[in-house]
Amino acid sequence: MKRYAVPPAWAEAIEEWERALRAAGRSAQTIETRTEHLRRCARQAGATAPGTLSSARLVRWAGSRTWARESRRSMYASLRGFYRWAVETGRAIDDPTEALPSVAAGPAVPRPVSEGDYRRALAVADPRGRVILRLAAEAGLRRAEIAQVGRRDLVSDLGGWTLVVHGKGQRDRLVPLTDSLAREARARIGAGTWLLPSPRGGHLTARHVGKIASRALPGGATLHMLRHRFATVVHTSTRDLIVTQRLLGHMSVATTQRYVAVQDDALRAGVGAAAI
Repeated sequence: MKRYAVPPAWAEAIEEWERALRAAGRSAQTIETRTEHLRRCARQAGATAPGTLSSARLVRWAGSRTWARESRRSMYASLRGFYRWAVETGRAIDDPTEALPSVAAGPAVPRPVSEGDYRRALAVADPRGRVILRLAAEAGLRRAEIAQVGRRDLVSDLGGWTLVVHGKGQRDRLVPLTDSLAREARARIGAGTWLLPSPRGGHLTARHVGKIASRALPGGATLHMLRHRFATVVHTSTRDLIVTQRLLGHMSVATTQRYVAVQDDALRAGVGAAAI
């Protein structure tokens, strides 16, 4: 067996769990994320099968990783979901994730890409990368949502162009597009089906979309930070969290608040108003 191959017992269990997630109606992006987390655990944690992974070994492995807080929270959620299913289906007798500590959500620290970095990224991106960057920064799409954009999703009415966005949890939303962005997206699609077709058929994966964007963005910047840029610009313009929430596709306004950076001039205006 290759050094980093997933052990057969793990591979079989993860495949079964993937089918269960699909039957439960989970989105393709969620399934991809959850199963990749489990494959990483299977390769690195040192157990040959899900049922042989002890609590001590799992905690030791998790404690040796240098994940960011939100990445750790996501990994633990995947592990807990898998082991709930494994115990219910008899793949494991005990649930080792019960020993994992809870990880509190981090403070809200929006990280929008600066306007200068965004414009420089647009200048160096190829046409495919440019439309990806614009959909994130000017329409607030996630990478998985950008990957799924198709010709039928661009709709024109009396108000202008609107994009039907296929969001997380299989929840669609409508996002108005500027004429400029709609024109660029339509030109990219042409007579095809997808904005970002894959050579293997269908559309590109969310991961591939992120990699294309990273080629144009400066070091340390990510496609998701362009979504933060969109949230900040929209809220600064409208001063309306509900509008910002709807455009981003968040279930909770509290989540939207984590995306919106407060501008320095607003802070200064607040302090100035308090002065005597």
